[in-house]
Amino acid sequence: MRRLAAACLLAAGVVTAADLPQTPEQWQRAASADIEAAYQITLDNHPGTYDPANPGFATRLAEARKAGLQLAAQVRDGAGYQAALLRFNTVIHDGHAGVAFTMPPAVEWRWPGFVAAWRGDSMYVYATVPGGPAAGSRIDACDGESITTLVQTNVFAFQGRSDEPGNWWIEAPDVFVDKGNPFIKRPQVCTFTLDGKQFAMTLAWSQYTNEMLQWRQQSYNGITLPVGLTEPRPRLYWAAMPEFQPDEAQRTAYRAMSAELRAHPQRYQQADAVVIDLRGNHGGSSLWSLDFAGALWGDAEMARRDQQRTGKQQVWWRTSAGNVAHVRWMVGFLKEQGNAELAQGINALANVMQEALERGDKFYVSSSDAPAADTATLATPAFNRPVYVIVPGQCASACLDAVDYFTMFPNTKLIGAPSSADSNYMEVRYQSLFSGAAKVVIPNKVYVGRPRAAGQFYTPQIVVRDLEWSTENFLKIIEADLKR
Repeated sequence: MRRLAAACLLAAGVVTAADLPQTPEQWQRAASADIEAAYQITLDNHPGTYDPANPGFATRLAEARKAGLQLAAQVRDGAGYQAALLRFNTVIHDGHAGVAFTMPPAVEWRWPGFVAAWRGDSMYVYATVPGGPAAGSRIDACDGESITTLVQTNVFAFQGRSDEPGNWWIEAPDVFVDKGNPFIKRPQVCTFTLDGKQFAMTLAWSQYTNEMLQWRQQSYNGITLPVGLTEPRPRLYWAAMPEFQPDEAQRTAYRAMSAELRAHPQRYQQADAVVIDLRGNHGGSSLWSLDFAGALWGDAEMARRDQQRTGKQQVWWRTSAGNVAHVRWMVGFLKEQGNAELAQGINALANVMQEALERGDKFYVSSSDAPAADTATLATPAFNRPVYVIVPGQCASACLDAVDYFTMFPNTKLIGAPSSADSNYMEVRYQSLFSGAAKVVIPNKVYVGRPRAAGQFYTPQIVVRDLEWSTENFLKIIEADLKR
């Protein structure tokens, strides 16, 4: 079963300030009550509770509850509420579980006049206002703490997963974003190195600006391109895939890309290279990359290789009442997207999940009906021109599925940053918590025997440590690699 939807951090239905707790006591009660509810809803519905391959899940969930409640007892405002629930998330240590906020940021963010970027093993100033540390300066330490230590205590204790290199690219720079977390101390005096010379600066924190938000996004993504296929120079084709939760216009663009590849295979067989650009991609549905891969390499060969890769994989659907209801909702969602055939299959899935629930089974097990293909029978793909896949640090979920598909073919090379990673738990739904300020995130299924292990990430053959992740820079690096 392909991943159909689900970015782990989406939360629809943002509430207004008037709907939220108002007093310190109300915020404290809301934090404790929502953590307790998130714990119980997760315990009752998450596949990990009964996953024989993860016997420590319930213990970790209990530890997350304890850690969140310890902070909840000290909460006095919305920023503290968010920090306590974020601590609950980080102890669970899974981007597809925990809570997602429906409330806006509790306070106006503040920044020290510059935006940082993580590249490889160090932090640098990405962009700065006049009078700040120069762009390109390495940030060594703050207040006597190495920058690595500070990131662990101030960032990864509340967001992201420090054991995934891609999370350093995407999350670590937030050490220089003040979100009002009352449980940390923001940096005051930092040391920098530029051109071999070290200097110190006292940080001047001020309210964020739109410029900061733009720089922050560009620091790890560059400027993302709209969904579509372009030709930046003759015989080099650039397929931009910044979004796997596409709106109608983006869905039309994805279909047009695949249709173009299928209509003119000889054109692309004569290409110098095809670049697949995943900058900006946070996941969603794997169907879009699956269709593109079939269009580029051939649907039959794509299917054979994917079956050879996943022939022993099973999907275990957790059969709680809420999960079954969510799968039934997916039927309507797929019909709205014009995918009636898949909607019919998901409706059948909902029926067998309901039957399993009524029998008292904790899972409905779905597995491949066909035997795994013999590697020796795999044909040489008709398309054999160089393919470069630009991988951003936040690439997870369906974005990782896309990299799984593309790397099945030997003419693919990854370029960019180390990716993030997934657990084996997928296909999330959301359930509102008591305060209305957050929703619990519940995966519906667990992969058993998936070739890509839980926590496994991709490391590109070409790691791009340039501060500027522009299309022009990537094109320059790719052209140089083609010449080699």
